Amino acid sequence: MSPPTGTAPPAAGTPGVSPPAPVPAGPDAAELRRRARRSRRYRRDLRWSPYAFVAPFLLFFLAFGLFPLLYTGWASLHRVELTDPTHMEWVGLRNYTRLWDDEFFWNALRNTLTIGIISTVPQLAMALGLAHLLNYRLRASTFWRVAVLTPYATSIAAATLVFALLFGRDYGMINWVLGQLGVDAVDWQNGHWSAQLAVSTIVIWRWTGYNALIYLAAMQAVPRDLYESAALDGASRWQQFRHVTIPSLRPTILFTAVVSTIGATQLFGEPLLFSGSAGATGGSDHQYQTLGLYLYEQGWINLHLGRASAIAWAMFLILLLIAAVNWLIARRLRKSQ
Repeated sequence: MSPPTGTAPPAAGTPGVSPPAPVPAGPDAAELRRRARRSRRYRRDLRWSPYAFVAPFLLFFLAFGLFPLLYTGWASLHRVELTDPTHMEWVGLRNYTRLWDDEFFWNALRNTLTIGIISTVPQLAMALGLAHLLNYRLRASTFWRVAVLTPYATSIAAATLVFALLFGRDYGMINWVLGQLGVDAVDWQNGHWSAQLAVSTIVIWRWTGYNALIYLAAMQAVPRDLYESAALDGASRWQQFRHVTIPSLRPTILFTAVVSTIGATQLFGEPLLFSGSAGATGGSDHQYQTLGLYLYEQGWINLHLGRASAIAWAMFLILLLIAAVNWLIARRLRKSQ
């Protein structure tokens, strides 16, 4: 029998009848607007925050990196003197063609190349061996790692002045040691190869520890399983170093070689301060004048900013060539692996 129409619902508290469930109240309009604002802020933060974080670097790079590079390229096409840098006379590629016929430019390029080879090859070899030793379990290992980095923290001026005293002709310690061994004294500052060797020694002393720590970080990432397998096969420490460590460090070795080559191309402070009287000429016969010194001599001593700008762009093109060679070697290494 169906209930009669129009029957009222049972009253609350009636025995046997449960009260109706409360209906949840929905967000009001103000709360919905706040949620929408928070959502928009979150999306804007997610989208623009990375750009805001890198913006300071980009601004500094544009102001102190890209703009000087482009302005130097523009100045290299003009005759500009340091006495009147705002007066520029268009000369086209004349500054570059003069470099082609300039024997001092080629002398500086040869010196840069030889000092770069003499300093880079022993430096990286010594850094590799030093990192191999630091990779062993040593007492006070943190102390040794900080100690090898100390020369890098030393200023170029202080290090060069000390080495200039060590390589002194009459009272230098190096000649004293050679004299104890029965070798005649060497005129380190005025000789061609001796001066380049002395300048390279300063570079080696400053950068070997820095490269050693880079190699050490790469060595600690080599899986220990490779060493254990080599040890089980009877490989000695030296064989493990040759056949496990060095192949695993190929990309790191290539990176340090490129960075060291770039640093050698820009070598300036050590040859400038090695002989206080020579200055930017790089010795009495320009025997250790690098490209950086020749640029400084043309721009700030001879006052030819246009020629100095052409030298700077020539150095930049050399670095681009080094980067291209690096890319080709890295590509071949990836294919061989």
